Amino acid sequence: MAPDLPSEDTSAGLEEYADTIERALGDADDVMLVPHSLGGLVGPVVAARRPLRALVYLAGLVPEPGLSFHDQVAASEEPILLFKSGRAIDEQGRSHWPDPEATVSIMYPDLSPDDARWAAERLRPQAQRSQTEPSPATPPGLRVESIIGANDPVVSPSWSRRVARERLGVEPVELPSGHFPMITHPEPLADALAQLDAQ
Repeated sequence: MAPDLPSEDTSAGLEEYADTIERALGDADDVMLVPHSLGGLVGPVVAARRPLRALVYLAGLVPEPGLSFHDQVAASEEPILLFKSGRAIDEQGRSHWPDPEATVSIMYPDLSPDDARWAAERLRPQAQRSQTEPSPATPPGLRVESIIGANDPVVSPSWSRRVARERLGVEPVELPSGHFPMITHPEPLADALAQLDAQ
């Protein structure tokens, strides 16, 4: 299952994002949680609420405990996000992508034209509260892994490799993909998750 987080809701922060995931999971147990992209920020919040088999960041923003994502960007000596244009801010302070053609070229350069249009049409405004709240640490003993796209044009692969090794203490699994391997490389992604699950 892949629940949509309430990204457009300006009152929703990490706890509300975690509420959405909790509702989707229900009473499921033995869960491998795979947060993608900005969803990585909420991974530790969910992990603090319920037992997980593993937390696997997928092309994810890996949080640094005690810092918000905005804090991380300000403190980072290297780029975290690679795009520098394309987004605008609406009257509610939410970021959004107003130009479909620019969105496709920046976010989805490795998708087919049909898939890129399909994906771009589903983008929603992104409120900022979740990125201004400090992230908690993951619970002690929780298994944490990282899968990155070697050609990711959104989240820097170099940054992702470094934080996987230094912050998570793992060697990342690399796929020959961009930011959306679930669209462009679903079988290799499924194989990578199955291999991690079997370890």
